[in-house]
Amino acid sequence: MSYACLYVQEFPAQAMLRLRPEFRDKPCVVMEGEPPLQLVSSLNQKARAIGLAYGMTQVEVDTFSAVTSLRRSRSEEAAAKAMLLECAGGFSPRVEDSSEDCAFLCVIDIAGTQSLFGPSETLARSLLSRVRALGITACVAVSSNFHAAVAVARAPLSLSVRVVPDGEESTALASLPLSVLDLSEEQATTFSLWGIRTLGMLAALPEKELVSRMGQSAKRLRQMARGEMPHLCRPVEPDFALRERMELDSPVELLDALMFVVNLMLEQLIVRATAHIVAIASVSITLELEGGAAHARTVRPALPTNDRQLWLKLLHLDLEAHPPQAAILAITLDGEPGETSKVQLGLFTPQLPEPSRLDVTLARIRAIVGEGNVGCAVLEDTHQPDGFRIEPFRIPSSKPLESAQATLHPAMRLLRPPEAAFVTVERERPHAFFFRERRYAVEQAYGPWLTSGEWWAPTLWGCEQWDLVAQSQDGAVLCGCLVRDLQRQQWRMVALYD
Repeated sequence: MSYACLYVQEFPAQAMLRLRPEFRDKPCVVMEGEPPLQLVSSLNQKARAIGLAYGMTQVEVDTFSAVTSLRRSRSEEAAAKAMLLECAGGFSPRVEDSSEDCAFLCVIDIAGTQSLFGPSETLARSLLSRVRALGITACVAVSSNFHAAVAVARAPLSLSVRVVPDGEESTALASLPLSVLDLSEEQATTFSLWGIRTLGMLAALPEKELVSRMGQSAKRLRQMARGEMPHLCRPVEPDFALRERMELDSPVELLDALMFVVNLMLEQLIVRATAHIVAIASVSITLELEGGAAHARTVRPALPTNDRQLWLKLLHLDLEAHPPQAAILAITLDGEPGETSKVQLGLFTPQLPEPSRLDVTLARIRAIVGEGNVGCAVLEDTHQPDGFRIEPFRIPSSKPLESAQATLHPAMRLLRPPEAAFVTVERERPHAFFFRERRYAVEQAYGPWLTSGEWWAPTLWGCEQWDLVAQSQDGAVLCGCLVRDLQRQQWRMVALYD
């Protein structure tokens, strides 16, 4: 057996500062409770260095200069915790969550992973590197005993990576304080009265006498101090979800200030997607506004990508076209994973244009002409003239089937809008018509084709269509499509044939 323990101290503060890099080099405290009864629940190293401590009130904190106070956010902590469990799950499917109120702790069963990640120390450094890329400072301890790995990771002033050799757990634990164990207040008081301060001193106590005085729980503590306590791993199954959430310290109204925060959140999404070897297919942004309203938008480019600048530009253009109607209190980003796109070009094949340029161009065009006026025309299941809708461009994930070679047909050029025509009818068929200040005599007429629909709606329509071959007095031949609106009794030229 072999375990790697990932331990994050001051987790509430680190979860808040992860998306606030401008505060990382300043003394920061996290306050919990309702004003004016707020107390310090977590703080960073710089705040501790100037004398701040747990349980201080806001009035006491204000006596220190240049201290940033942040309100504790359980939602941001939950998002950061899910992200760390997801990161740990990339090394082993057996991950046990043992987190505390102000600290994150998970233990990974790394038995049998040497062929994938190398020796234990190499795996620990790789895990620590991924966690640091997420903006979290942590330490990793590796041991063949579950509780020994936890105790070493909890040790104050612990190294970033520490590996306990197999069989030397008792020696490695001997100098650690009793605070690394989960002691009750009564047990801590008893050991303090006895003068027991380290795990080595606890391990040296005789087992029978210790159990007779403190009960069977003392036997368990002694086994943990000696690195001999067995453990049954209870792994969790974290879900992979590309989600980031941030509650703003003050309401934001300017789009540039909003995009600065979104940029940091996108960076975290892309780091996580890259670690899972996937790309982001779409990003949904949900803005919680003052008054309880919400503003949600979704951006989906033609191809999945992990280009942060592209996502930032697309979100910026979309929010410019659809701005929120109130100040923003919180931001949530949800990413949809997709397959990474790779194109194999031939040796002499010219370089294709970047898909990102097309996405940005389309976004700018949509901002000018409207959301529903850019995309691919798709025919609707109707015989109504101009019965089509506009859908966003999509690239199919699978290779389309090769269709048989189509027969060539004359090209039809639609006239938008249709142009008026004055038609002379003989024997219920068009005989001649005036079009574009020229008279044409009909030589051949095909039709009529009658279509009607939507009798149940105000958009009732009925049309009579004729395909004509006509010739003018100067010999010019015209092939076109004449339509008569049966509701208004009007003739219009809707298309010309080449």
